[in-house]
Amino acid sequence: MAPKIGQLLVTNKIITEEQLVKAIEIQKKEGGRIGTNLIKLGVISDEQFVQFLSKQYGVPAVNLAAEQIDPAVIKFIPYEVAYKYQILPVSKNGASFTLAMADPSNVFAIDDIKFMTGYNVKPVVASEMAIKEAIAKYYQQQPSPSDALQDVMDSIGDFGDEGLDLVRETDDDLDISALKTAVEEAPVVKLVNLILGEAIARGASDIHLEPYEKQLRVRYRVDGVLYDVMQPPTKLKAALSSRIKIMSELDIAERRLPQDGRIKLRVKDRGVDLRVSTLPTLFGEKIVMRILDKSNLSLELTKLGFEENALKDFNEAIHLPYGMVLVTGPTGSGKTTTLYSALSTVNNIDVNIMTAEDPVEYNLMGINQVHVREEIGLTFASALRSFLRQDPDIIMVGEIRDFETAEIAVKAALTGHLVLSTLHTNDAPSTVSRLLNMGIEPFLVSASVLLILAQRLSRKICEKCKTEEHIPESALLEIGFSKDEVNTFKCFKGAGCHVCGGTGYKGRIALYEVMPVKEEIKEMILKGGSVTDIKKLAIKLGMKTLRMSGLAKIKEGVTSVEEVLRVTFGD
Repeated sequence: MAPKIGQLLVTNKIITEEQLVKAIEIQKKEGGRIGTNLIKLGVISDEQFVQFLSKQYGVPAVNLAAEQIDPAVIKFIPYEVAYKYQILPVSKNGASFTLAMADPSNVFAIDDIKFMTGYNVKPVVASEMAIKEAIAKYYQQQPSPSDALQDVMDSIGDFGDEGLDLVRETDDDLDISALKTAVEEAPVVKLVNLILGEAIARGASDIHLEPYEKQLRVRYRVDGVLYDVMQPPTKLKAALSSRIKIMSELDIAERRLPQDGRIKLRVKDRGVDLRVSTLPTLFGEKIVMRILDKSNLSLELTKLGFEENALKDFNEAIHLPYGMVLVTGPTGSGKTTTLYSALSTVNNIDVNIMTAEDPVEYNLMGINQVHVREEIGLTFASALRSFLRQDPDIIMVGEIRDFETAEIAVKAALTGHLVLSTLHTNDAPSTVSRLLNMGIEPFLVSASVLLILAQRLSRKICEKCKTEEHIPESALLEIGFSKDEVNTFKCFKGAGCHVCGGTGYKGRIALYEVMPVKEEIKEMILKGGSVTDIKKLAIKLGMKTLRMSGLAKIKEGVTSVEEVLRVTFGD
């Protein structure tokens, strides 16, 4: 888009070809839009450029500095979205609102805003610099990434006093060493502590440190969505990655191969584990840290989001003496939490529970947990074989990835053991097809599998800024509600506030699709029924699909229509 605008400016004799070349050179070195770089060079004024864009795109221009925007209108768009697209809501009129954009041709941004707000969008054009200044002015509680970095550096001493301790794990015991002394040794140590501390305080599940050619980006995943939080100086990328590798006891000299490690922290008297993964990329090592905060782990099945009948079916299955219970869903959908909750429910003094995990995410008292290490031959399959010689009652296999693991798991389920495991499939019925495709015979699948559970995580509406949302009846019918239901409940969404960081969501809840493998389904598996046939039969027998579970959460006012559409497909 940028060279095209530049060429149009040349064609209209507003700038010269030489001036465009200079602006493109700046863009290659420093980034930014062509228009902004031309303004920096002084070859065109801010007002001239905006008027040109207005004429070019056929949309009105707006002087944001002269506008006094209602804070209620600003709340329509979260800070992260405004920053990402360089846009700002200006005013609302009936079912539409005016949106200032640096690039009015960005149809993706317009579509996203339409979908997010449910309103029609009327774009107006403003300069990129004016929008940046307005975003800083109106989203005061959400500093820009550069401001965030400055705030982090300014408040570094404050956090050091709040107690962030690195816990090193030795063969004998845990040696807790205070980081207060180390904090004074180098600014990079302070910055890493703040990145970790801020992520834990915000309730993030992952921290991403991403090096690019001219930028170093730090992002947090909060409630399943990634947010850009700061951009430290690029020159710090090697130092930051080295500091994290020292903390996780990895080889700082090895920068060509991926490495995996673990950091143990103590934050305000509570233990937090971080699973660290490094990956060599074109411009340095990308580091992702998964935060495993045991204090946030809910092991009560009743609090996870199960519907009443689904919970009853799942509870019955995990209390049976033998058979297989499978939990499916994509990475990050909460499968491990569901399995840990199930194990906690059946964890009694009279049972021997053994787990094979890659890696062990949380330590559970009374459960024998094995960390699978494929590089030394300790695979899921070999761990399973060893388990069967350890007199187990209940076995949990982190993931069934291949025929060998599936075969041993099925045999264990048929010889008096309760086996819990996970698979990566889209829904419960397609899990049967996956096992068959792995090479497991239909009669073994029908004989061993007790229940299949599929799940997704949906963000919960923030209780602090929860507001009623009008969704047209036709839209509700289209997503799966019946004509009798549409007028019996209200839809809600989060307006965005300081509690939820302007997103409108706080926390997550699981959507569950629970399919008990009843006699009728066993017969269909033996007959070679398709996934569609199994799904139709399961629904007929009372199974609620993921979409149905999502619709129930909308009716309860727990989540929004937009969020359910994001995490589920129509059935």
